Amino acid sequence: MLWPLTEQDVDLYSKSDLKKQLADMRLRPDDTVMVHSSMRSIGEVENRAAGVLDAMMEYFAPGLLVFPTLSYKFIHADAPVFKVNETPSCVGILPELFRQRPGVIRSWHPTHSVAAYGRDAAEFTAGHEKFNTPCDRLSPWGKLVDRRARILFIGTGTSCNTLLHGIEFWMNVPECAYLIPQDLQVETPDGRIIAVPTRRHQGQHWRFYGKPEAFLIEHGAITVGRFGDAVCHVADAAKVAELISQLLRAEPLLFTDDRPLPALNSWSAVGVAHLAVLLLLNNCSESLQFSADLLDLLA
Repeated sequence: MLWPLTEQDVDLYSKSDLKKQLADMRLRPDDTVMVHSSMRSIGEVENRAAGVLDAMMEYFAPGLLVFPTLSYKFIHADAPVFKVNETPSCVGILPELFRQRPGVIRSWHPTHSVAAYGRDAAEFTAGHEKFNTPCDRLSPWGKLVDRRARILFIGTGTSCNTLLHGIEFWMNVPECAYLIPQDLQVETPDGRIIAVPTRRHQGQHWRFYGKPEAFLIEHGAITVGRFGDAVCHVADAAKVAELISQLLRAEPLLFTDDRPLPALNSWSAVGVAHLAVLLLLNNCSESLQFSADLLDLLA
């Protein structure tokens, strides 16, 4: 669904203006919301970036507000120590200011940390350092799906959707991560040093992460709205994971080039087998026979 994108007559957005726009996008105060952001796209706001963060932290106080605080540009083989309290984020001014605010908890991953504020922030961020891939299914990135989180893209488009890195890992897409981990380390807030060997992302799949945007809008996984002057996309993490998984089953190399999306009605043998299992669980004998016939044709 597309929310109205009328021209704004506001010279300077207030906190109340921004909170109303969050409500207009049908974001609930008790939601879990991950925010990818371009401060410049929002326009003029009272108290600038601090005013944006004040509005969001107040609005989502009953829920959980999350920003990516990625540091992959700064942490590598030649600079292997990620300091939770000190290493800056490389994805914009809002995440960098947010991670330093009182009450915000940052996860302990050297390249793909997140910062969270609100309900269950400690539980949400805990354990990220236990995984050797940045976006493991049990990491905060996977928890977005479990919590049916909303992912709010403020003026960025959807090509920065880090969740898609995770979905590629979970679907065992070939060559989306290096097999040999880098020997990275984390300096915890209390000064301990722990080893976090990390299999870094391979290739430039992110360049094509915007490719399914229209498809996801058409299938109800993304809606469009406005925050300040910025055009926003609001994604349902669980729906995105379901639909992208279907696309990757049909074409595992979906994000390696700009070829069109696969037609989901062109079922692969794996896809039909998956359907057959679902039908079996629901005792649909006639549909099971149809699935078996399709498998015979694909054999």
